[in-house]
Amino acid sequence: VNVLLWWEPFGRPRRMADCRRRYNITGCRLSADRSRYGEAQAVLFHHRDLALHGAEGLPRGPPPRPPRQLWVWMNFESPSHSPGLRGLAGLFNWTMSYRRDSDVFVPYGYLYAPPAPRPFVLPRKTRLVAWVISNWNEEHARVRYYRQLKEHLAIDVYGARGLALSEGGVVETVSAYKFYLAFENSQHTDYITEKLWRNAFAASAVPVVLGPRRANYERFIPPDSFIHVDDFPSPRLLATYLKFLDKNKPNYRRYFAWRRKYEVHVTSFWDEHFCKVCEAVRAAGNQIKTVRNLASWFES
Repeated sequence: VNVLLWWEPFGRPRRMADCRRRYNITGCRLSADRSRYGEAQAVLFHHRDLALHGAEGLPRGPPPRPPRQLWVWMNFESPSHSPGLRGLAGLFNWTMSYRRDSDVFVPYGYLYAPPAPRPFVLPRKTRLVAWVISNWNEEHARVRYYRQLKEHLAIDVYGARGLALSEGGVVETVSAYKFYLAFENSQHTDYITEKLWRNAFAASAVPVVLGPRRANYERFIPPDSFIHVDDFPSPRLLATYLKFLDKNKPNYRRYFAWRRKYEVHVTSFWDEHFCKVCEAVRAAGNQIKTVRNLASWFES
């Protein structure tokens, strides 16, 4: 299967993944060489770059668009941070995103049951609550909630407005904390990012989440693996509960019971995405369709 990247995400050239070696996906030829347009079974268009270049930046021909070629719209930002969706009706055949109802679904992470679960060892916890944030915006719900929560609880902030991360980065820093604020920059269906999968789960901290509703999280992770801000009538009561768990080891450890069955996979940007689309093209055979109204679907 020949897959062409029309733009490399964010304009950063990269070595193409070896899909067979990394993901056991065979028969993939990935390229960013536009001269191969005519032979590509699928062409990938990253939304942020599409918004930057406009629809004029799309292939114009000659050669004309091959009759069975799939155009795949790829986006991992939320609708709040995806400008220019309105003018894209009827252009693409497939969607690829973190949404479960995408044609090619690639979440930011997932849980899987390994053949033989490894024993889980909780790292030593010496601190209470951490938050890593790079995009600080006073208008965001997460910043407003943080401002109320910190009135009742000490929170160590790293990144844009806070402390520097240690040498090992996010996971090493956060692993010393009991709780991590996995607060999304906007609240949308299935928009659950590396803030949960890597910053909290991979660091063995209990995620305190602010994002879509609890029921949406429970489609992907066990109900007792996280704390949702919506579970509490106020930030003050959430703070009280976190302080209670801090002093109550058996209750705190219950948030790790799921580790007996599952391991965490954090999706690798962008290799995994390119290889997944290749696998999907091969599995689809000759099916072809058109995404009639991209904006209304993605914003729903």
